Amino acid sequence: MKTSEIKEFSTAELAERIETEKANLLRMKLNHAVSPLENPNLIKKSRRDIARMLTILRQKNANK
Repeated sequence: MKTSEIKEFSTAELAERIETEKANLLRMKLNHAVSPLENPNLIKKSRRDIARMLTILRQKNANK
């Protein structure tokens, strides 16, 4: 997900999206531990998307 797309979300939507992505990341990690994923780079991408969303959320909260 691109930064420009993330900036369009409201603060509430962003927080909800972060929780959803964290749950998906956990699920992917558990599935990968049981049987390897076809593309393990998805875990890396998901982690980075979460970090990107958290950064923008902090920026929005700091501007208030």
